[in-house]
Amino acid sequence: MRFRNYLAVFVLASVAFGQSVLCGQELNPSERPQIRSLNVVILSTMLTDNKGVGEWGFSALVEADGHRLLFDTGARPQTVLLNARELGVNLSDVSEVILSHHHGDHTGGLLTLRREYQKRNPQALSRAYVGPGIFFSRPREDGSESNETVELKTLYEESGGSFVTIDKPTAIFPGAWLTGTVPRVHPERNWSGKGKVRTPEGLVEDTLPEDMSLVLETVRGLVIISGCGHAGIINTLEFARNSVRKAPVHAALGGFHLFAADEPTIEWTAGKLRDMGVTNLIGAHCTGVEAVYSLRQRVGLDRRTCVVGAVGAGYDLKKGIRAGLIAH
Repeated sequence: MRFRNYLAVFVLASVAFGQSVLCGQELNPSERPQIRSLNVVILSTMLTDNKGVGEWGFSALVEADGHRLLFDTGARPQTVLLNARELGVNLSDVSEVILSHHHGDHTGGLLTLRREYQKRNPQALSRAYVGPGIFFSRPREDGSESNETVELKTLYEESGGSFVTIDKPTAIFPGAWLTGTVPRVHPERNWSGKGKVRTPEGLVEDTLPEDMSLVLETVRGLVIISGCGHAGIINTLEFARNSVRKAPVHAALGGFHLFAADEPTIEWTAGKLRDMGVTNLIGAHCTGVEAVYSLRQRVGLDRRTCVVGAVGAGYDLKKGIRAGLIAH
């Protein structure tokens, strides 16, 4: 009997150790598994090609070494659902979704997608990763609530979904990390400055403290996916390199909130991107069309390696950027 107990303890310990190794959190960066197969498809952004509809929002399906997850859910309730159908993308077997921050143009489709796909799979989009502070109250001047996720939280949980709060760099599957809270080392003010948020310390300026991005450790370097980059694209990329792996940034895609950036800001950003070895850039959503073209020139990229993101466009680790007809 004593031998059996020891054996059970050994097996449980081995399983626990194996799980920690798979997460990559107990291994040195050089020993961790790296993603070898990666495909990203944009399902919501302003520009669209000959399929799908555009909107002020962002969403992308990420497939990495057979693992599928949804990054953000677009703005209007039906956009990602309709675009996925038109593009032939099936989301019913996707159980995990990342919400980069609380804004409605990134969370608006969550409930519709959950309700629709759970008809076929009860686990579809049932786990949502969020940053700390996403559910903080954002009161308007008249006292009404502007944070859409406050009500969304209740409805999503009623549907059987659950939220997982990520406050620090965390591996969610081998090679894939969420940044959690990104330190604001550089003064990148990538938010409006008009909103207020009610925190435990009181009512303060809403700097979108919950903003987080997805970092993928691939065999070619880091690939970063951002919803709006309210924490700052450079703050985010530097934090990813310091906390996940000190490697070149092979690709950055998503929204980077540079549409209103002035020339000095674009020049500074481009210099930092060059220093980090960025070789592929897809600027979607709030990045700004002019900002993308300015970065292309200043970083030293071309129309194959730096494009404006469109619905249906995306990135493949082996084939590179798929720009689509309109953005090529």
